[in-house]
Amino acid sequence: MTEEQDLIDQSPPPSAPDPEPNPNPNSVIHPRRVSFEHGLLPIQKLVFTDPIQTLAPVKQKLADAASNNRVGSAVIADVLQISGDHARLVLETLGSVLHSESDPLVRAKPEEVDSVGADLRDLILFLYIQSYKKLLPRTHKDSAAVADVWPSTSAFDGYLSALSPIQLVRSNSRRFMPSQADDEAHQLSYLQKHLANIISLLAEPVEGEGDESLVLSMEAFEHLGFLVQFGDKGSDVSPLSQATPFFANSDPDMPAVPVPASQVHDWLLQNIASALESITERISGKENGPSNDQDDAMSDVCAAPNKVAPSTRGPCLIEGVSKTSLVKQASDLRGRSVKVVNCHDSVIYLLAPLRYATVHGCSDTTIVLGAVGKALKVEHCERVHVIVAAKRVCIANCRECVFFLGVNQRPLIVGDNHKLQVAPYNTFYSHLEEHMGEVGVEPTINKWDKPLALGAVDPHDSLSHPAGVADAQAESAASVDPDQFVNFLIPNWFSGEETGSTKDNPFPLPDTYMAAQQRNLKNFEETRRSLKEAPLEENRKRELSSALHVYFKDWLYASGNIRQLYCLQGD
Repeated sequence: MTEEQDLIDQSPPPSAPDPEPNPNPNSVIHPRRVSFEHGLLPIQKLVFTDPIQTLAPVKQKLADAASNNRVGSAVIADVLQISGDHARLVLETLGSVLHSESDPLVRAKPEEVDSVGADLRDLILFLYIQSYKKLLPRTHKDSAAVADVWPSTSAFDGYLSALSPIQLVRSNSRRFMPSQADDEAHQLSYLQKHLANIISLLAEPVEGEGDESLVLSMEAFEHLGFLVQFGDKGSDVSPLSQATPFFANSDPDMPAVPVPASQVHDWLLQNIASALESITERISGKENGPSNDQDDAMSDVCAAPNKVAPSTRGPCLIEGVSKTSLVKQASDLRGRSVKVVNCHDSVIYLLAPLRYATVHGCSDTTIVLGAVGKALKVEHCERVHVIVAAKRVCIANCRECVFFLGVNQRPLIVGDNHKLQVAPYNTFYSHLEEHMGEVGVEPTINKWDKPLALGAVDPHDSLSHPAGVADAQAESAASVDPDQFVNFLIPNWFSGEETGSTKDNPFPLPDTYMAAQQRNLKNFEETRRSLKEAPLEENRKRELSSALHVYFKDWLYASGNIRQLYCLQGD
């Protein structure tokens, strides 16, 4: 038992009888998934093997240097002994996953982030979960059959191949991938194990009674909303304190009385245990027969690829789209989070203002995302083109992918990547600027050409790695040759609907790319004029025109773009 657990256990018992586990039995505790999915950084100095022993003195050093309980990037760099770039990355990452939209860090302009800094309690929780280990993928049922289709060209392939997109193509089942229920149970189990330590880092001793008596104020308790939330499926998430028996009915005009840390600890443990029991029953029922779990609803997407899987509390999931085009607009997805999983040889348009987006395990696919206000993560993809306007982008374990970015923060590149390319944003649709304004993406800031490469090995996975590779740096991305840069045209499927005000790419092109575009356009016009004015007889002109049509048709079939034309005709 840790010292902190002893402190919690020795705190005075509550005078009132133990509360019920939850005043609203229909509301269930859930891990806050975005903190675990978008809030982990592969920076070795932030991964503590014994978080409580390390973070207790770190918390004290940060507190000593804090101003109004907030710490900026300079203090973070000094206390954690990391670079200024990494300290800035810590703040940007934390700001992208914070639970409170009113926090100054969330609302800060890019030039204000370093000075505004983070609330000390949020920062401590963020640093604590850097010790989290992701759930391992389930073993592929036909591992021998897939071993020969994913080439081993790097020292890390033997450790990352379980998640390669080629295996996803060959799989007949999703069972080897962690389901949403599996992930949620794993995250809750992590919180259950570390809850005493986490609460002790937020608690304060009662004045005059020493460290043996720890209490938690309502304000400190609300910061646990970074890790957990209560809410019925499909409902809005209310403040964490409103789900508790000890803060729910507090007078807003009077400060709530602090609660013994032991009482908070026991109440949360009861709720977590209840939620884990429910998830276990759901998983067991799903393995033994049909159930109503969201993962089962998602399994229908392959059969009906132009439908988005029904979503409840979690993100909207688009899975198994293959050899087709898929179009979703704001009325389908506005303000949502989206996951695009296991899609191949397709073109996917998600033209909406989004909070978070994840692209996982896709290959030979073009994915156009509208405006992503929090974070986009692209992982384990091969030969994918991603076009996005986003505040933040993270690329992990991808090969031969091209990213056309309008991004406000430096693109983060982690893991085992090969032959990545980045380019400036290259498209628009009529509501793009409206959607960017809605989620807070700035068109005047584009850091597409300033990727930040971190570790080639993710310290948050549960895989073993050869000695010495933990310090290897990820392969960064090269810029697309300006002469190879082309605009991407989004068809106007919804011509009968109200159109927006965007008439052009809202992100200014760099001079070299603009000059190359103008040069290519000039060459095209000259070629077209030469063909039109060629001194040929009419029958020879018809033959030339026919030959051009044949070559163009051959290109449509060879490139797969003919499928888009058929899809457009079908729509």
